[in-house]
Amino acid sequence: MLDPDPGRRGAAAPPERWAAGARDGVLSALRAARDAGGLSRAGASLPSRAELRRIVNGLLAVLFPSHFGPSDLAAERTEGFVAGVLDALLPSLREQILREQALGAATVAGEADAEARAIATGMAQALPGIREALDKDVQAAFDGDPAAQSLDEVLLCYPGIKAIAHYRVAHVLHVLGVPLLARMIAELAHAETGIDIHPAAKIGPSFFIDHGTGVVIGATTVIGERVRLYQAVTLGAKSFPTDESGHPLKGVPRHPIVEDDVVIYAGATILGRITIGRGSTIGGNVWLTRSVPPGSTISQAQVRHDAFDGGAGI
Repeated sequence: MLDPDPGRRGAAAPPERWAAGARDGVLSALRAARDAGGLSRAGASLPSRAELRRIVNGLLAVLFPSHFGPSDLAAERTEGFVAGVLDALLPSLREQILREQALGAATVAGEADAEARAIATGMAQALPGIREALDKDVQAAFDGDPAAQSLDEVLLCYPGIKAIAHYRVAHVLHVLGVPLLARMIAELAHAETGIDIHPAAKIGPSFFIDHGTGVVIGATTVIGERVRLYQAVTLGAKSFPTDESGHPLKGVPRHPIVEDDVVIYAGATILGRITIGRGSTIGGNVWLTRSVPPGSTISQAQVRHDAFDGGAGI
């Protein structure tokens, strides 16, 4: 097998030999594949997943310095710590915003920089509101889970809270006009938690995802306040409207509206632009493609069970 980094091998190891002409053929084929694809070419400064992870971790430390900041952070140093982190993060965020802007329509350099600064500032200005929403999310998780021993445990340990925190940061960036950065941030949490929340979704406060693995929330989903989901719930699209060429139309509402105070149990699949009325309960493993009125309780059909006693048959 060819070593992708032959420089790492010991000096005594003999170099691998390409068959005559094989190397040039592989390189030529790879170049042709790159040229034929629709992705950005070499030389483009793409947004960095590693840098976005660092930025999000920093923003979480700003939002919850006692939990995600230094373990020895004293109360009297908190203000200075938060200010220092923001001062360091905002230039990095502006750089990532500029990289996304460079992938789109051509923009005058000065205008792009001014827009990037405005977006980064808007993100910073949204942080108090994000903290307020996350406090309600953490409280909802604590109130909704008898296994939770403290609010600190919920914030530090619950994958649903991690996914929601990433979503709330990503949603602000989506609204501010950098959807690629928003999606990349959401996918960082998706990779770690198995919870897939599109940053374009609209989700009210006091939102609780219990356990969470396998939850999917589509881009045009609207979720009200005090909603609770369990693992493997899908809020998805029933179908994809297409244009005359058969390509999916973008931005068309196609995911559910979940009103306030709804509980959706594990494995439920809710598809299409339907409305789950306020205060409804959707049972586990339900497949639902129609709207239900407020206060509904939807469960699976009863499984028929026939008993044959005394050896009787059909």
